[in-house]
Amino acid sequence: MTKARVDKRQTILDAAFTVFARHGYARASVQEIADEAKAAKPTVYNHFGDKEALFRGAMVATADSVAADTLDAIEPLREAGADVRATLRTAASRLLRICSGERSRALRSLAYAELAAFPELAVTMQERTSVHLTEALADRFARLALSGALRSCDPARAAEQFLALLIGPLESRSRLGTRAVPAGELEGMAESAVDTFVRAYGP
Repeated sequence: MTKARVDKRQTILDAAFTVFARHGYARASVQEIADEAKAAKPTVYNHFGDKEALFRGAMVATADSVAADTLDAIEPLREAGADVRATLRTAASRLLRICSGERSRALRSLAYAELAAFPELAVTMQERTSVHLTEALADRFARLALSGALRSCDPARAAEQFLALLIGPLESRSRLGTRAVPAGELEGMAESAVDTFVRAYGP
């Protein structure tokens, strides 16, 4: 596949997610998606075949993009150095900003809204985002425990608990993604989560 074709495909996927997020699956039209992508309608069909394939493709591409951002947010935990609390605090803050962002909120809303029509899609979204992130975070915590920066622990359980300390309050404060959470609240949530986590898992 040529770079031009790859770029056009990504442009269509980005446009499709925007339109699906705006209207939902049923009300979104391929013509509007083509207009959003500044492409001809036959070009959209040439890339994806039909509306259902386009929806699935847009959801997976967006999930992968969000997942890449979250993995980047926890990358510094590979080498936390002496100040593991500060590194955790930065990672927590970045994760909350990503998870509370418009793209993440739209992804969750669409997955829930279309659950009846696409029941397997919610599982796919979970595997590509939260499951992948939990596994990567467990790897970072295992490294930190081996270095003595965290106490010896089950890293998978520690990862689940760290994310629960972040996502639980976020879901509550955002009213399940229907309210934008101010930056100050996000920072307070990050600080509280890290404080609780370090009390439990600090060396």
